[in-house]
Amino acid sequence: MVYHSSFVGEEGITKACGFPLLPLKSHIKGPAPVSDQGKTDIVDEAITFFRANVFFRNFDVKSPADKLLIYLTFYINVALKRLEGCRTLAEGTKAIINLGLENVPVPGESGFPFPGLFVLPQSQKEAELLRNYLKQIREETSGRLLSVAYRPNGTPNKWSWSCH
Repeated sequence: MVYHSSFVGEEGITKACGFPLLPLKSHIKGPAPVSDQGKTDIVDEAITFFRANVFFRNFDVKSPADKLLIYLTFYINVALKRLEGCRTLAEGTKAIINLGLENVPVPGESGFPFPGLFVLPQSQKEAELLRNYLKQIREETSGRLLSVAYRPNGTPNKWSWSCH
């Protein structure tokens, strides 16, 4: 069963290229509104639903938040591939930091993984807003992913992510 995002209400949510700029439980600087630390955010959903959603070839999009969930599922898969072979938390952290330094393409740019799923930016300002949000959400996702992919002693937790 495909899991959909619970963030279906769009009242008061800024959008860029069809991406809802949902609040994040994050201290990372960026354009995302700050979410209550006690609430589930889209990053929590993406990590929780990853193991189930990654196996589906088709995903019926029911809300703009589902599109963000698809993007994060793709990003988590990329991040986990980077973590393969990283035997310690320190190695994994370095791999994730290097991933974070890579260019973050937006719709219409080379390297954007979902042509046609999102609308093209109507201005440079919209493109930069989305790029900054994606950088922020990727960095937040990476940090949380490291805490799941590695045990407190710094060794890989292979059983929690054996899915690729």
